[in-house]
Formats: sequence, structure tokens, C-alpha cells
Amino acid sequence: MDAASSRTRAVCIASYLAAGLGLFLVLYLRLLPALMAGLLVYEVVVSVAPLMGRRLSGDRARVLAVALVGIIVVGLLTLLILGGISFFRNEIGNPEDLWQNRLMPMVERARQQLPPAIVDRLPDSVDALRLTALDWARSHAVTLQLAGKEAARILVHIVIGLVLGAIVALSRTRPTHQVGPFAAELSLRAARLADAFHNIVFAQIKISLVNTAFTAIFLVAVLPLFGVHLPLTKTLIVITFIVGLLPVIGNLLSNTAITIVGLSVGLYVGLGALAFLILIHKLEYFLNARIVGGQIRARAWELLVAMLVFEAAFGLPGLVAAPIFYAYLKSELEAARLI
Repeated sequence: MDAASSRTRAVCIASYLAAGLGLFLVLYLRLLPALMAGLLVYEVVVSVAPLMGRRLSGDRARVLAVALVGIIVVGLLTLLILGGISFFRNEIGNPEDLWQNRLMPMVERARQQLPPAIVDRLPDSVDALRLTALDWARSHAVTLQLAGKEAARILVHIVIGLVLGAIVALSRTRPTHQVGPFAAELSLRAARLADAFHNIVFAQIKISLVNTAFTAIFLVAVLPLFGVHLPLTKTLIVITFIVGLLPVIGNLLSNTAITIVGLSVGLYVGLGALAFLILIHKLEYFLNARIVGGQIRARAWELLVAMLVFEAAFGLPGLVAAPIFYAYLKSELEAARLI
């Protein structure tokens, strides 16, 4: 092996180590929201900008087009986040109405369905329910305060990631300058990570939309035909879409929430919801095999193992990042002809 090829191999290995360290630090330093937001904006801008760039001539015109698309995408995503927060606040509505007309009827219906040993532990009035919630809030005041700070930190990271993603997408339209071999290898690692993100996230969005549509039909159309109206229907539909962005496990989370709410209305309603959602869950496995698995040539059990390991190591952020990081790892191994 001559000196040039040896140097090239060393640079390539160094880029792999740098990429691996960077992904580890993203999880260790809790920067995953910023990375996800940045990759989302980058992929949307890169996908949409060529449509505008074809109608404009000159480098400056294309840069302006990408900048405009970036601003629009960042603005829309920011409005989407703020709109989601506003939706949940409006869905909760007046706190007194939440206590009196939503939570307490669910407790009363649960009293009729659950065993006596559990019923004895349930509050028997709105005041008792409110006192129970206040006692829980006081005993977990520190945890709730930290959760509020964490939510604010995540929101700031998301906004920063949105801006950075647009800036990186904008830089692609400028004339490229000569870069060294290490920078070129790092760019290749970043490009494959972006491709892995595109393959996983955009495929999972399609799956989540299908699952949400079927769930919405069940909650809004099927159940009312039998005279059943579940509480918090709109919230359940939104939650189904959000957690559905997590491969495999997201569907389980939404199914659990809907089944619990169904049991609060009646035992047969809960069982009927569970049976219907099991069918949706089977559909989700089929969609994963056809869409996500087809994109990265991975089976469902591979994604589950990766999610299990990453969740054990990094918690919920690891669970979210696992499919993307696994898809990236597999793309690198395939490029190196190791698998």
C-alpha cells in the first residue's frame, strides 16, 4: 500500500470516528431536538428549492430562491409548533370545566367498570380529585419545575436547529470552494446522515398519516354510529399522529391511550377499541415492512433491537434517534460493501 492510499484510508477512518463521536455527543449533550429540526428544514428546503431554481437564472437568483424557501419553511414550522401548543391549551379549556365535565365523568365511569379494590382508591368528588392532583403536584414540584425548564430548553434548541438547517441548505447554492480530504469525507458522512433522516422520517410521516386517518375514522365516524362518543377525541387524534412518528412503538403508545379512554366509557367500548386498534397495529407492521424497511432494507425486528438498545443507553432521545442512526450506520456499511 503506497503512501497516498494509506493517507486516504487514515482520513476516511478519522471521518468515521468524528461522525460517530458527533452522533454520540448529540445524544449525550441532549441536542437531538436541534439536530432533528435542522435536518427537517434542510431536507424540505433542498427538496423544494430546485422547483423555484429552475425558473430563475443566475447563482444569485437561486440563492434568493433558497433563502425565501428557507424563511417560509422555518416560519411554517415555527407556527406549527406554536399552533400545537395553542391547540392543547384550547382543548383543555377552562380548568373548572376540565375537572367537572371531563375528568370526573371518566372517574365515575371507571368506578362502574373496575374492581372494588381499585375503586376504593379513586376520588369520589371533584374536590377530592382536585386535592389529589394538588397533592401530587406539591410532592412533585421540583420535577415539574425541571420539566418546564426542559421544555423551554427543547423549544429554544428546536428554533436554533430550524435556523441552522436553513443556513446549511442556503450554503449549498453558493459556489463550492476547494476543501481538504478530511472536510470532503465529513461532508460525505453528513450527506448520508441526511439521506438516512429523509428515508426514515418522511416514510414514517406517511405511515403516521395513514394510521391517524384510520384512527380518526374510528373515533369520529365508527364509534358515534353506535352512540359512543369518547372524550378528548381531537387530542387523541393529534397524539396518534405525533407518537406515530416513532416507528412501531408509537402505534402501541397511541393504542394504549385510546383503549384507556375507551375503558372509561365502558368495558365493551374499550375492548372494541382495542380490537380495532390491533388491526391498525398489524397494518402499521405491514407499512413499516413496505415503506421504512424498503427504504433502508431493514426488517422490523432490526429497528426494534436498535430502539431497545438506544433507549436503554440514552432514554427517550435514544428511542427517537435509533431508527435514523441505525439507517445511517447501515448506509455506511453498505457503501463500504461490508453487508
